[in-house]
Amino acid sequence: MQKQYVVDPRKLEPLATEKGLCMVTDLILVDGQPVGYMVREEPEDKEDSGWRFFSGAEDDRYLDNPKHFNLVDVNLVANCDPSIVEQLDAPVGAAFDKHEGVFYDVSEDD
Repeated sequence: MQKQYVVDPRKLEPLATEKGLCMVTDLILVDGQPVGYMVREEPEDKEDSGWRFFSGAEDDRYLDNPKHFNLVDVNLVANCDPSIVEQLDAPVGAAFDKHEGVFYDVSEDD
């Protein structure tokens, strides 16, 4: 059964093109929740941007189920929640937490 995304992938605005692929949970893509936490990990391959997007409402049980994750183009997530776009050029290791609609840098210093 194919998942039904809140945004039609055939009707995307070019908000974050050529950024690569990312991992995102169903709470964002299917349920329509906004991104609440985003982190950029070391990319797994040349297509991977390294970005991982979470609503912040995922519990451990939810996160333990790989069926709740999607590998999609970053532009699809940007169309679900355009507020992520400003952070997308951040380097590997960057992390942002959203509070009252604003992202705050919560990256750990080395």
